[in-house]
Amino acid sequence: MPATPELERVLRGASLRVTRPRLAVLGVVYDHPHADTSTIIDQVRVDLGDVSQQAVYDVLRALDEAGLVRRIQPPGSVARYESRVGDNHHHLVCRSCGAIEDVDCAIGAAPCLEAADDHGFVIEEAEVVYRGLCPACAVATAPAI
Repeated sequence: MPATPELERVLRGASLRVTRPRLAVLGVVYDHPHADTSTIIDQVRVDLGDVSQQAVYDVLRALDEAGLVRRIQPPGSVARYESRVGDNHHHLVCRSCGAIEDVDCAIGAAPCLEAADDHGFVIEEAEVVYRGLCPACAVATAPAI
């Protein structure tokens, strides 16, 4: 996790007040990429004690709106948050254990923004989710020889 002064600069750079809950939530998202809200709440409570769920939800919404975190929701999963923002990356999701990893676009800066037919939409972002088995699950499900 970035040091607290760095997190304070990040918040101020987005014109957000620096508060203990915002610092704690942002720090957890940096430390636990793709964490769900339950994990974030539990980790924030390690630092802050009895912070309300609603306070964490409010902070996550503010951080997302400010572009400091990104809310993702792979198919079949609860909402998750990551600190990698500002690029068009995608995700690998394990069908067995739910592990999530970032994956860059295969070619160019954002090739998947070129839809075959945009139906008149102004496309700003594309989301691709690759699904399969992570290395540990693939080994665990491989037939014994």
